[in-house]
Amino acid sequence: MEKIIQITSGRGPAECTWVVAQVLKKVLQEAETLQLKATVLQHEAGSENGTVASAMVQIIGKNATEFLDSWVGTIQWIGKSTFRKFHKRSNWFVGIFEVDAIPSRAFSEKDIQYQAMRSSGAGGQHVNKVSSAIRATHVPTGISVVSMDSRSQHQNKKLATERLLLKLNEAQLNLLKQQFQSQWTNQLAVERGNPIRTFEGSDFKKLKVEKKFKAVRQQLKNELKNEKY
Repeated sequence: MEKIIQITSGRGPAECTWVVAQVLKKVLQEAETLQLKATVLQHEAGSENGTVASAMVQIIGKNATEFLDSWVGTIQWIGKSTFRKFHKRSNWFVGIFEVDAIPSRAFSEKDIQYQAMRSSGAGGQHVNKVSSAIRATHVPTGISVVSMDSRSQHQNKKLATERLLLKLNEAQLNLLKQQFQSQWTNQLAVERGNPIRTFEGSDFKKLKVEKKFKAVRQQLKNELKNEKY
């Protein structure tokens, strides 16, 4: 099961980008604890050191859906500004959204077309007269690479295959980034209020909401009890 999430500060100030960086750490830590594979696919640094404006994280594992259900939504941090000492605001909000995964293309070596070519040096001088360089082309996508590092055609073929795989993976990631850019509305849709998780303080501890509810219930009981007299 593969899921991808986007953690974003929206159009929030630098404080929100600090929150995104902390949330990213929490997501990665919790995923590891739950034996889920979490990979940061893309991230955009904030304006301040150690901050993150947005990040895309791939989550892979059996319980990926349940994991997302516990994170997707608004995240609230209660605390004083880490950048503006006298700023009065103490509630900051960032958003986590699910991003549709790009279907991965199954790789097959049968899709690669190899072409031997003569290696050449600067000024057109031939490094050798044997056609040892290799061009590898992924036929379905048209992506190609050339390897002329070695005098061995076999070694160049191996290197070309490795480079082609890297280039195919890069193309896949670029598609995901394009989709990320097309979902720019996520940057504007961070809801203030109704958080799915709340953290507080400079140590970014999770606020135990259930205790808050218990306190509210106890307060209501006391008020009802006082009304009897």
